[in-house]
Amino acid sequence: MTGSRAAVRYAKAILEMAQASNVAVQVNEDMALIASTIKENNELNSFINSPTIKPEVKESALNEVFSASQSITKGLFRLLHENKRFKILEQVAVQYGKQFDEANGLETAKVTTAFPITAELEAKVLAKIKEFSDKKITIENIVDPSIIGGFILRIGDKQFNASVANRLLTLKRELSN
Repeated sequence: MTGSRAAVRYAKAILEMAQASNVAVQVNEDMALIASTIKENNELNSFINSPTIKPEVKESALNEVFSASQSITKGLFRLLHENKRFKILEQVAVQYGKQFDEANGLETAKVTTAFPITAELEAKVLAKIKEFSDKKITIENIVDPSIIGGFILRIGDKQFNASVANRLLTLKRELSN
């Protein structure tokens, strides 16, 4: 997708500017808010992607909606206006977050459990994560009752499946052989 390659470039440039100005953390907060707001708000999403609304109107509205944002974030709105690329704003915001985390040695582990994660299970998962990664890890819990029990851990492109559903599937394969 050409939009995502452009989004990576924009995000990289914004991150470099933010780091140079010592506001990378604040801009990361702006980007997280922008990404979640666009994702959760259909009206804003439609507005940004509308071909009939003029770019200057979009920029003005974004400056109002995200008025507490850093000047670098507002500079992104200006840049997207000049290049008529508002469609990639959400992608840029998401990419910024990924690049910010990478630059700071942070990684997100997606942990799928059959029920909301308990402190005891979180401790087990964190112990397993130490085998995979030496980065600072934040856990994102996904609840999926179909795994029955246990957990599925995914960090980047690595996956560890300790779910009951997976063990049952393995047992079924062994019995049918």
